[in-house]
Amino acid sequence: MSDEVETMCQGKFLALRRDGRWEYAERVRGGGGAAIVALTAAGEIVLVEQFRHPVGGRTIELPAGIVGDDVAGEAPETTALRELEEETGFRASSAELLMSGPTAPGLTSEPTHMVLALGLERVGSFPALNARPESMLDEWLARISGELEAARTADPTAPIAPFAVNQIVHASNKRLEHDIGLCERYKVPIQITSLRAPDEVVASVHSYGGLVFHDVTNIKHAERALKAGVDGLILVCHGAGGHAGRLSPFALIPEVRSFYDGTIIASGAIAQGGSVLGALAMGADLAYIGTRFIASREANAVDAYKQAVVDSSGEDIVYTDLFTGVHGNYLRSSIVAAGMDPDDLPAGDKTSMDFGSGGGSESKAWRDIWGAGQGVGQVGEVLPTAEIVERLAQEYEAARKRLLSA
Repeated sequence: MSDEVETMCQGKFLALRRDGRWEYAERVRGGGGAAIVALTAAGEIVLVEQFRHPVGGRTIELPAGIVGDDVAGEAPETTALRELEEETGFRASSAELLMSGPTAPGLTSEPTHMVLALGLERVGSFPALNARPESMLDEWLARISGELEAARTADPTAPIAPFAVNQIVHASNKRLEHDIGLCERYKVPIQITSLRAPDEVVASVHSYGGLVFHDVTNIKHAERALKAGVDGLILVCHGAGGHAGRLSPFALIPEVRSFYDGTIIASGAIAQGGSVLGALAMGADLAYIGTRFIASREANAVDAYKQAVVDSSGEDIVYTDLFTGVHGNYLRSSIVAAGMDPDDLPAGDKTSMDFGSGGGSESKAWRDIWGAGQGVGQVGEVLPTAEIVERLAQEYEAARKRLLSA
């Protein structure tokens, strides 16, 4: 290398350099890439499928991220743990740097750090407002944190699943400041936010190294959430349980992907493994499943709620803004049980949204009026969570093989 290196062009992320007759690319910031070799308990390697603009299509590759892009001097292992969780939903209990070396020495100066990740875990979540009164949230977080720590102590090699808390970011949620502070105290690994852009949640969660994923139903909300600094977007498409948008995933996912390369989680009537594969094919990185797990033995939902999910079909889902002022999907049978006609509900008032009450009715969402998505017709029975997950994996693999053999 000569003493004088010419910068031919420089953008936000990359620079094109000339050193004598050699031309090469160099990353403007960061200390190379961390590529994660994540192994499951069955010895399988976790790969991701995502759209890559330089090749103009989707690729199947190892999860990866830029070292020191956000935090200067960050270790490759730290980057690997964060990126693995963002891109795949897995959290690893350990990360080991295997090697570091040039990525493509004839093309770029950037190194790649290969990191082995073991002890993989999955993520589950619950809404903060489900803990009523608010003191119950402290009890829940203490119990979850305590039991997870006890499990880690009992078997340091066992994969221990992280968890997430959903926060409704709205002025009518008088508990928001209290709940954010409590989650910060317990260092909740992931917080999932909805409605208003979650600036204060992002500041709190990032202070202890957690992640924030935000629910959005349109492009405007997606752009505002990204401006707030969220770590990923949950695209709540038509047919999702609870508060849901009007756009089909075939419309919303590709449109967001056209300007956002980060983590996209698809939501909306996903109740079996083939739908997960379909979400990934459209451009999502992860799938968000809610209604299917209401009908699980471990869910805190009352038995009548679980049975209503099992007994319902997609046509039994009612889309209305009456109960909170925001449009959402609810089980027809719960509306009837509350003494109302699902086919003749008055319109809600968005200006009087109140997430501490029943919105425009005396019945409360989510206590009396039960949220559920259009995927209810695919839920045939109440099962243990582990069995549901196993079935989803089998359905996903069957769908993938069916497509490959076509």
